Amino acid sequence: MLRGRKVIFTADDFSIRAGHADGALMEKTIYMEKLAIALKLPMVKLVDGSSGGGSVTTIRKEGSSYIPPLPSLAQVIQQLNMGIPNLGAALGPAVGLGAARVTACHFSVMAADIGVLFNAGPKVVAGATFEEGLSLTDLGGPSMHCTNGTIDNLAQNEEDCFEQMRTVLSYLPNCGDSSLPPVVASDDPVKRNCEELRTVIPRKQARMYDPRKIITTVVDSGSWFEIGALWGTTAIVGLARLGGCPAGIISMNCQVNAGAMDAAGSQKVTKHLKFCDVFNIPILQFVDVPGYAIGTIAERTATMRHGIALASTYYSTTIPIFSVITRRVFGVAGAVMLDCRDPRMRVAWPSGQWGSLPLDGGIEVGHSAELKALEPGPREVRYKELEEEYTRLMNPVRTANAFGVEEIIDPANTRPYCV
Repeated sequence: MLRGRKVIFTADDFSIRAGHADGALMEKTIYMEKLAIALKLPMVKLVDGSSGGGSVTTIRKEGSSYIPPLPSLAQVIQQLNMGIPNLGAALGPAVGLGAARVTACHFSVMAADIGVLFNAGPKVVAGATFEEGLSLTDLGGPSMHCTNGTIDNLAQNEEDCFEQMRTVLSYLPNCGDSSLPPVVASDDPVKRNCEELRTVIPRKQARMYDPRKIITTVVDSGSWFEIGALWGTTAIVGLARLGGCPAGIISMNCQVNAGAMDAAGSQKVTKHLKFCDVFNIPILQFVDVPGYAIGTIAERTATMRHGIALASTYYSTTIPIFSVITRRVFGVAGAVMLDCRDPRMRVAWPSGQWGSLPLDGGIEVGHSAELKALEPGPREVRYKELEEEYTRLMNPVRTANAFGVEEIIDPANTRPYCV
């Protein structure tokens, strides 16, 4: 039981053959995976070893070699698709099959003091890639896998791992195919106004602000749980409650790369959308996105490819998405986030700015011939005139008058609208 919830539980015993899943242990694991499906109960996996158990000595024992099977993966994938919560913790060396088991989970966490994860250990790596002298932590410690998205969250120790898994489970149903997420009583008033949100967006448009302050102010007090804080940092995702009801949260992070959506951020939001969709958790997103990331690094990391994968996920998931436009909405990235539902469900703050391109750079593109024909002095004067004209036309109230945005709200009233 986890806080009164029945779960299916597996744990590796590293003291016996370093946690290898050989002999009858694999059959035991398969049985538990099937049991989770039959009973539609969450699956908790504590991984500490759990490699496939095969070695060259198996050939001598069996008298022949074999094509490696994956006898439990079919049940794991079935659970993931059914929305049976899979929660995994790396509490030691998660190797090979063990690494796959914890990475495949809906939510994974690694203990900072003892957790490592890799496809093969340092000795095998040295023979294959000639990288010698690697420690377990060098090869697959938290600084590697909690920052590249292989593992969702970092925990201080085993106890913190357990607490994070309990917290995540509290937002999830036993099975997304047949039940809704649990609702809890909340003492936080639904109609609570948040006057501090009126000043959270700087008047100077180029300045940054703390997007997490908006999240924690709007959602039920103390209910915010962030997922993947150390990777894909241009985006912020997690779970919270609104009036006691679970909600998935998505926000851009203007403190990293000015909030432009890069490849890793797209992958992070893609994963979170699928996570919420399979568990029937609606999405609340706070939108301040200047577009997809640009430049050679963005192109080299396939930003557009991952961005279009994100677009496909936005348009193929079916959970409700409610959007609060806090500042910028530009380009394909902005369109994907805000045009993925019909009818759209969105409101905007008076600080909203939107268009195909931001003014900074957009004026040079749209009026390049005119500006190039002028001398430097007159060019600056003309640029200033154009900037003032477009700034006036981009007033969000004009957009609202044309019904280009459904409603502009007082930021202080954001929580009641979202609930």
